[in-house]
Amino acid sequence: MNLVAVGVNHTTADVELRERLAFSTQQAEAALASLRDMPGVREAALLSTCNRTELYCLVDEKVPDFAAWLAQSRHLPVDKLVSVLYQHQGEQALEHMMRVAGGLDSLVLGEPQILGQMREAYARAHEAGLLNGELSRLFQEVFSVAKRIRTETGIGANPVSVAYAAVSFARHIFADLKKSRALLIGAGEMIELVARHLNEQQVSEITIANRTQQRAAELAASVGGRGISLEELPVALERADILISCTAAPLPILGKGMIERALKKRRHKPMFMVDIAVPRDIEPEVGDLDDVYLYTVDHLQEAIQENVRARQQAAQEAAELIRDAIVRHRRQRREQDAVSVLREYRQQRTSLAESELEKALQQLHNGGDPEQVLRKFQHSLVNKWLHTPSVTLRKLAAEGRAESLLLARELLLDDPDTPSEPK
Repeated sequence: MNLVAVGVNHTTADVELRERLAFSTQQAEAALASLRDMPGVREAALLSTCNRTELYCLVDEKVPDFAAWLAQSRHLPVDKLVSVLYQHQGEQALEHMMRVAGGLDSLVLGEPQILGQMREAYARAHEAGLLNGELSRLFQEVFSVAKRIRTETGIGANPVSVAYAAVSFARHIFADLKKSRALLIGAGEMIELVARHLNEQQVSEITIANRTQQRAAELAASVGGRGISLEELPVALERADILISCTAAPLPILGKGMIERALKKRRHKPMFMVDIAVPRDIEPEVGDLDDVYLYTVDHLQEAIQENVRARQQAAQEAAELIRDAIVRHRRQRREQDAVSVLREYRQQRTSLAESELEKALQQLHNGGDPEQVLRKFQHSLVNKWLHTPSVTLRKLAAEGRAESLLLARELLLDDPDTPSEPK
């Protein structure tokens, strides 16, 4: 079977297309069920984040048309995907998975969230019954390498992530964040990181709005802020200098009209907004308002580059770890190729031995001399074991295949030393 990694990411598709290709948790479960029924797919997993949508599949010899499947699943014309979709196979696919899990393929070099997201994708596929063995083992290789990258290199030494980049970008906009008030929408891991970074910058006020107010209050309490429900957003917007949103809502939760009313109450004091969510939480038209500075994940590159440079050496070390892992994987696969040969060889030898043993037991049963029976058993068994190798070795010698004879010597005599060439 062949490993295939196929998908789009922030380097091949813009945020508008990526949000159309994003799968919610429920949608991912339905997609996995669809993949299970796809001809040629033996095992599969689906990863969907704000920056990428990828399929990892073990397939038969012929690779299925994943572009058509993805287009149909997300109700898109297939020609929209052809130019942005990448596909890797075999070792290249495994290397790609390792680079993704290690944060080397992320918008923010070395960001740690992706490893957790890959683990979630693995768990979801496992629950769906789509990891039957080999792909599961490959995921474990990927996770092992990613762990080594985190612990053996400086890839995570600087606090760089999409969340950190968003706060860093705000720091470039506002001279002193201590005088700013922040409103965060959502209560997931990304918003938790944003809240932590803002708290470290000592913003004057942090408010967290979430569909579940209790969760918002719990998260807000950890940074000395307050939690509110989404219904309280219109009032909270009036006080917000910084707004950062990252929810799993399928449709925008902040429209142009709501922001216009808030700006009027603020007497058009500027608002800085970052929409990290995919699909987006804030209507793109909000960016057209004079007193709003709206950014998406695609606008964060400038703020990201500072710490990216600090991680370049670590990234090279991580790439070395991945190369070593691929070499080990290749060796293990080659060793596995020998397993089937050894199994067949053992079966063949065992069958010969059983046949000769049956003859010897019959002779003993008929009153034969035990010593003569055993010696005959030994002689006959050795002759039958050596018959095929003898014929093959004579054929190799007659054809002048010296290298094959040396290999046969190593295999049959446990003698790796090469005999001296005659002078």
